[in-house]
Amino acid sequence: MTQDELKTLVGRAALDHVPHGCIVGVGTGSTVDKFIDALGEALKADPQRVTGAVSSSVRSTQRLEALGVKVLPAESVTGLGVYVDGADEIDPAGFMIKGGGAALTREKIVAELAERFVCIADESKLVQTLGAFPLPVEVIPMAAAQVIRAFAAMGGQAQVRAGVTTDNGNIIVDVKGLKISAPAEFEAQVNQWPGVVTVGVFARNKASLCLLGTAQGVKTLTF
Repeated sequence: MTQDELKTLVGRAALDHVPHGCIVGVGTGSTVDKFIDALGEALKADPQRVTGAVSSSVRSTQRLEALGVKVLPAESVTGLGVYVDGADEIDPAGFMIKGGGAALTREKIVAELAERFVCIADESKLVQTLGAFPLPVEVIPMAAAQVIRAFAAMGGQAQVRAGVTTDNGNIIVDVKGLKISAPAEFEAQVNQWPGVVTVGVFARNKASLCLLGTAQGVKTLTF
């Protein structure tokens, strides 16, 4: 199966983990697009399949609304049963690197509202140690040079992602050369640096389960 077909497979499988009639948290990215498409198809058959969604990006909001899903502001919701999103990397404990689509801050905000995080990914995203994928960090622009120097002191090579402005009006710094063996401690440390809005390690908001697309079908990993 192609990578696109694997994404379609897990996007559809995620619907089984969305309670009927709930408000669902929706992430961002090419795999999540497949989930949104599947959700749109389900709503045609059952208009009450979900009562609404909280979205982590302008892109996902536009796609949801185009398919007839009511999108609610995060501040109007006190909790979500489930949040569905992809990952750039996920390790055997359910810790993730996210932010390839530059929506990591809003993704963490929506994930924090949810009781469960359902990660949907193809099998290439499963790694033993986080860090091969360049780590995205949302940064206030005036702090970029300081943040880049701080990562250099850790042995990382960081640079500003060219031509990218987040939905929050900030920049993304991508960091290569890291091996993140203690994700929770790493996340807590970097999040305290002045000017860092969010680091793309999802440890506090790690996956509850992962639907992994493989050549043999969908493999479910529970954490």
